[in-house]
Amino acid sequence: FSTLRNMFRKSWSSAERLEGRTVLITGANSGIGKETAIDLAQRGAKVIMACRDMDRAQTAVKDVIERSGSQNIVCMKLDLADSQSIREFAEAVNQGEPRLDILINNAGVMVCPYGKTADGFEMQMGVNHLGHFLLTHLLLDLIKRSAPARIITVSSMAHAWSSIDLDDINSEKSYDKRRAYSQSKLANVLFTRSLAQRLEGTGVTTYSLHPGVVQTDLWRHLSGPEQFLMRFAKPFSKNSVQGAQTTIYCAVEPSLEKESGGYYSDCAPASCSAAAKNDDLAQKLWELSCQLLSLTWE
Repeated sequence: FSTLRNMFRKSWSSAERLEGRTVLITGANSGIGKETAIDLAQRGAKVIMACRDMDRAQTAVKDVIERSGSQNIVCMKLDLADSQSIREFAEAVNQGEPRLDILINNAGVMVCPYGKTADGFEMQMGVNHLGHFLLTHLLLDLIKRSAPARIITVSSMAHAWSSIDLDDINSEKSYDKRRAYSQSKLANVLFTRSLAQRLEGTGVTTYSLHPGVVQTDLWRHLSGPEQFLMRFAKPFSKNSVQGAQTTIYCAVEPSLEKESGGYYSDCAPASCSAAAKNDDLAQKLWELSCQLLSLTWE
């Protein structure tokens, strides 16, 4: 239905400028992360591209500079599957940057075979949720000092396909790659909701979003039959530029200044699952995340 809706919906665009602002995007070396970097750089922002693979990142940086016409691009190494890397990265940002206006938690892994992060977390939960949870925590003081500021987390409509198993968050009892993926994406929506409540009155607002069914290299772990189905879905899916639009909307749309904690799709507020609106589940997930990462979040 959303595809049909898109065909008739006026596409969103904005002339909003971001001179003097700093934007940090995780997973910015490909797909919608890279397109987001290009757009926000064109608007005059300083863009920090946080990437795991520095070889691929250097190629991406050249592309972003060329296509945006901006030289104000920095690339830094960040591996969200390793808390040590996250801490080193955050320390470098906190020491080197006077401000951080927009944090975009974009990086993600999707339906991958079972694996664990350096800290022993199931890979999808570890990268998609816990890595970004820790990163946001470590950068929050800088973000607050830069208010009005925004924190955007890229989720997925897949958040509605599962709940969260708080007793087996790392899928150690049994592993279903799709369920683990949707659990991590539900965690993104719940994190945004909880964060909004904690940041009330600070001038920092938060948003989560579904980018659409986007043709990116995240599809690489799909099985043969799934790849086949995706080929059929291709005419109805988005390319990376279209897929980046809701992230950009959440980053720059002036009317969202007073909104916080919501979920968006196709550059508009969208409805999320019942589990994604469950404040009790959100609170329990928050406490468990702090416990797993040995954090005290004041």
